[in-house]
Amino acid sequence: MSAIIVTGTDTGIGKTVFAAALTGALGADYWKPVQSGLDEGEDADTVAELAGVRPLPSAYRLVTPCSPHRAAEIDGVTIADSALTLPPSPKTLVVEGAGGVLVPVRRDLLFADLFARWRAPVVLVARTILGTINHSLLSIEALRSRGVPILGIAFVGEAQPDSEATIAEIGGVTRLGRLPHLDPLDPDSLARAFADNFQITDFT
Repeated sequence: MSAIIVTGTDTGIGKTVFAAALTGALGADYWKPVQSGLDEGEDADTVAELAGVRPLPSAYRLVTPCSPHRAAEIDGVTIADSALTLPPSPKTLVVEGAGGVLVPVRRDLLFADLFARWRAPVVLVARTILGTINHSLLSIEALRSRGVPILGIAFVGEAQPDSEATIAEIGGVTRLGRLPHLDPLDPDSLARAFADNFQITDFT
């Protein structure tokens, strides 16, 4: 695959850690097209540390810590379509969205709409806590309604076999695996956890 999009059912669910694990396992390039909230640290820095890669530069780095559309408005930045094309890479490119699938990039453009333009397969990252069935199925429906190809769903957190199986069955998606919470979280522990819980062939 030339590109894999990593998106989530919500913000703060472990999407960046999963993206780092996938980037490292594939020996891929990583790109976060829009980063907001610079004072809180950049996702690209987390991926660089955990995957040992040099991420491609974000198209937009926004200071305000909120949805990209609003962060851009507050920062006085106009987000242009021309900056949101997938950058060329000789490797697989792991692309991380912001927050959930319906987060606005601009007031007239949602991340799910952007994914549909890119026509690259999506990995949906979901928590295993209460509420994940609803959030996951809504996200799957939003992606499918736009014709976005879904590679599968990756869970993050403690094992919840029934919820995970229910989402995969009702959503009609592949359960790719589950990444447990790691303490300590470092490049070695993340690489081991990914290798133990996922099949790399599902991503190639």
